[in-house]
Amino acid sequence: MAKLSNDELLDVFKEMTLLELSEFVKQFEETFDVTAAAPVAAVAAPAAGGAAAEVEEQDEFDVVLEDAGDKKIQVIKVVREVVSGLGLKEAKELVEGAPKALLEKVDKDKANEAKAKLEESGAKISLK
Repeated sequence: MAKLSNDELLDVFKEMTLLELSEFVKQFEETFDVTAAAPVAAVAAPAAGGAAAEVEEQDEFDVVLEDAGDKKIQVIKVVREVVSGLGLKEAKELVEGAPKALLEKVDKDKANEAKAKLEESGAKISLK
């Protein structure tokens, strides 16, 4: 097998969707028994003013439909309600093509509201 340069690998990654890249990272972590998470310093160095660095809380979430479950028709109805401007055909394709991101970069309240509605209809949802 030909060895790819770093630039060639980056070009391949640029062509991947976020979901494909996420699956690749998971598979990479399992294969090499490593984690891709950034290391966290045990003690943060004090800033010039003496204030400690604060950990920023995640404020944007992606709502990902993992599985439609048994009540696919009900899930399609809720997907149309949650994702504005979606026709029946598009909603059906989203549900049948799970796992798919339904909402991207939404605030925590909207993500939790969408997750609750979708799980109530029988879908399996994850927030990322």
